[in-house]
Amino acid sequence: MAFSRVATPSDNDFSQGSNNVERTLILIKPDAMARGLAGTVLSRFEAKGLKIAGIKMIQLDEALLKAHYRHLADKPFFPTICEFMSRTPVIALCLEGLEAVEVCRSLCGVTNSRKAAPGTIRGDLGMSMQANLVHASDSVDTAKAEVARFFSEAELFGYEQPVINFLYASDERG
Repeated sequence: MAFSRVATPSDNDFSQGSNNVERTLILIKPDAMARGLAGTVLSRFEAKGLKIAGIKMIQLDEALLKAHYRHLADKPFFPTICEFMSRTPVIALCLEGLEAVEVCRSLCGVTNSRKAAPGTIRGDLGMSMQANLVHASDSVDTAKAEVARFFSEAELFGYEQPVINFLYASDERG
């Protein structure tokens, strides 16, 4: 199995014509880290068939938090989010697959864990609005910006996924 450093979502497992292959950002949040659920959360994405293109543990600093949550900077809860997200290191993931953004959002469940459906990460494991285990990009455009914010090109990998023929139908692979 060959690994390459600079790869785009369609370089390895799908034909160039497959335009639904996406990359998205997932952050495994401090509550999941503190509760020992990082592996459980990660395994839900892997079990679904999403491919890990990048993974690292990082401590979020003030500058990164301000950039990541700038759309919430004027909200009264902004300082609370920043404090919470800097309590422990987080695990940043770049996941790849067909319609990865929507698939990940569905796996996570709604933001308020108490209202998240059973079977979702938040519905099964969470009880809070803020301490909801995981962040997932909310759109393809946001995902592109967030992946670039958290990963350099050298930290993203393309590789052949041997089970690809069992994850997608041939017409989905292109």
